[in-house]
Amino acid sequence: MAENKLPFAEGALIKRPHVFNGVKYQFWKVRTKIFIESADREIWYAILNCPFVPITIVDGIVVGKTLG
Repeated sequence: MAENKLPFAEGALIKRPHVFNGVKYQFWKVRTKIFIESADREIWYAILNCPFVPITIVDGIVVGKTLG
């Protein structure tokens, strides 16, 4: 499996998500879920429910908005 070759040891992070180095996926998954939910639970719901595509109605026709 992959080794942790980062110059720092991973600890309890509060400002950035945990680094996935290829091992202990279940452990990483739970910690990442908790990290995202602690920032905003609505973000986690968006991840679970699929991407949100903003729409607008132009002349009675639903049109998806584009980025940029």
